[in-house]
Amino acid sequence: MKKEDIRIVFMGTPEFAVESLKALVENGYNVVAVVTQPDKPVGRHQDTLQPSAVKRYAVECGLPVLQPVKMKDPVFMEQLRAYKADLQVVVAFRMLPEAVWAMPRFGTFNVHAALLPQYRGAAPINWAVINGETETGVTTFFLDKDIDTGRIILQKPFPIPDTADVEYVYDGLMYLGAEAAMETVDLIASRLPEKALGEAGFRHILDGVSRPQPCAGIDLHPAPKIFKETCEICWQQPSKKIYDFIRGLSPYPGAWSVLHAVEGEEGKAIPIKIFKTAGTDRKSLAPGGMLIVERNRLYVSTADRLLELLDVQLAGKRRMDVKAFLNGFKDIDGYRF
Repeated sequence: MKKEDIRIVFMGTPEFAVESLKALVENGYNVVAVVTQPDKPVGRHQDTLQPSAVKRYAVECGLPVLQPVKMKDPVFMEQLRAYKADLQVVVAFRMLPEAVWAMPRFGTFNVHAALLPQYRGAAPINWAVINGETETGVTTFFLDKDIDTGRIILQKPFPIPDTADVEYVYDGLMYLGAEAAMETVDLIASRLPEKALGEAGFRHILDGVSRPQPCAGIDLHPAPKIFKETCEICWQQPSKKIYDFIRGLSPYPGAWSVLHAVEGEEGKAIPIKIFKTAGTDRKSLAPGGMLIVERNRLYVSTADRLLELLDVQLAGKRRMDVKAFLNGFKDIDGYRF
C-alpha cells in the first residue's frame, strides 16, 4: 500500500509534536484531521484563549481540528469516526481510551521520547538526564491498555553529552521523533497489500512489524510527572547527582533551593532557581554551605565536592550569571542553602 493511501489522524499538543505533524504533512502523508487539547485560558484574568502549538500549525495548513474536553464524549467519537482513519499517530498527547486507540483498522502508534521499556511516563526526557544517562532515544509503539507498554515498532538512539541539559535533548528528540514517525508509517505501508484484508489479516501483518517490550530481568526506570516539590535540590547528595539533577530540569521547570540567613534577619528565606553548574575537585565541608571567591564565583558544598553555580534566577528576576547575581546581593555572605 502507498503511504498516500493511508488516512492518518494526528494527535498531539505541544511544540514537541509539531515537528512530527509537519514532517508528515510536508512529505506527502495523508493527514485527514488533527486532534489536540482545547484552547487554554491565559492572562491575568484568564480571559484570553491560547491555542496549542499543534492547533496553530494545523490551522495554517488548513487541516480540520478537533478539540475534545473528554475523549469519550459521544459527539467527539462520532466526529472522529467520520474521518475513517486507517491509522492514528500520537505525539505528546494524553491518555486515550480503548474506544479511541482501537478505532483505526491499522491501530494507533505513539512516538515516545525514550528507549522503551525504560522511562515510561510523562517526563522521560527530564528523568533520563536527571539519572545521568549517556543515551536515550525515541520509540514508536502500538498503544494498548496500559501506559507505554505496547508492542515496539522501531527505536532510534540519541546520545546525551555530559554537558547537555533538557533543552538540548528535547530539541534533538523532537526532530528524531519526526523521522521515526515517518519511518513507522512507511514500514506499516510497506507491509500492507493493496487488496482488502479481514481484521485478523491486518492484525497478523501489524504484529509482524512490531515486537513485545523486553522487561524480564531489566531494572526499569520510571518517568513520572514532575511537580514543583520534585525540583527541590538536596545538597546532602554527591555533587555529580546534583549536577545531573539541575541540568535535568533546565531550563524548565528549573531546579530550586532556598537561601537561609545564617544570622540576623531571623527567618528570612530566599528561593532561588539554579540552571547551570560545573563540577570541581574541591572537597566539601558541610552540605549547603557556600564559598564565594572574589565576588564573581560561587561554590556550594555537597556530600563530597564543591559544586560551582553558573546561572541562577531569583523570584521575580531574570535569569543571570553568578557574577551579576553576586554583584546585586551584597549580604550574600550571611546566607547558606
